[in-house]
Amino acid sequence: MSCNGKEQYRPVKARTEKVIIETSNIKTFVFRPEEPLSFLPGQFMLVTVPGIGECAFTPSSDYKQKETLEFTIMRAGSVTGLIHQLQAGDTVGLRGPYGQPYPLPSYHGKEVYVVGGGVGLAPLRALMYGLNHEIDQLKKVVVRFGSRSPQDICYRDDLPSWGKRKKTDLVISVDTAVPGWTGNVGLVTTILKDDDVDVKNAVAVVCGPPIMMKFVNKRLLDMGFAPKDIYLSMEKNMSCGIGKCFHCNLGPYLVCKDGPVFTWEQIKDIPEPW
Repeated sequence: MSCNGKEQYRPVKARTEKVIIETSNIKTFVFRPEEPLSFLPGQFMLVTVPGIGECAFTPSSDYKQKETLEFTIMRAGSVTGLIHQLQAGDTVGLRGPYGQPYPLPSYHGKEVYVVGGGVGLAPLRALMYGLNHEIDQLKKVVVRFGSRSPQDICYRDDLPSWGKRKKTDLVISVDTAVPGWTGNVGLVTTILKDDDVDVKNAVAVVCGPPIMMKFVNKRLLDMGFAPKDIYLSMEKNMSCGIGKCFHCNLGPYLVCKDGPVFTWEQIKDIPEPW
């Protein structure tokens, strides 16, 4: 599913179909590529602003939807700032996919514990689509998501429906409540309960800010998860996407080629992998 040979360097032109405002600094962009581009949940692509630069992002859409691709992007720098200025009709470049996907077939027959925070919900949205397609092969899907405030939650119109899907349980927590918020208040680790899943027959998938993943990972280990059953999205410092620049070095690994999905078993001996 990943690019090989010369194709890995060639961006495909894509038209911006729609821009959806998620939060004050996060938008979802719907792109229609000139030729089909496919990916698997967990893989990433490079979004190019012609003549300016490019950044790596994991698609947030359904991998079975081939005509368009969605990317949920936080404004965090010069290139993402320019991406946030895109409007319907503007052209970008897309290249990929790259990296290793979530090994969904290995989740069959198990409970899947999905834990996310902030814009980490974007890659997890693609995963949720994938899990929903294979829900009959899974025991259940438990989703725990944390956000700084209700205003910082992505997919606010769509997110509540996740918990209504077959075999799926969803709980959301915010660090700081506002008037009208009736849900949980506290860090995402406070809603990770020992009886959420049967850890002996479960895998955990974590994506979010590094500091959140660090403490969620610790909590999962305390709950009894084996290191081989904790899957972490280590999406940081990726630049070229194809293992040439070494900006994404993580111990013996290159995140863009060997990841971005790693088990804790793979990276637990790397000093401060976060």
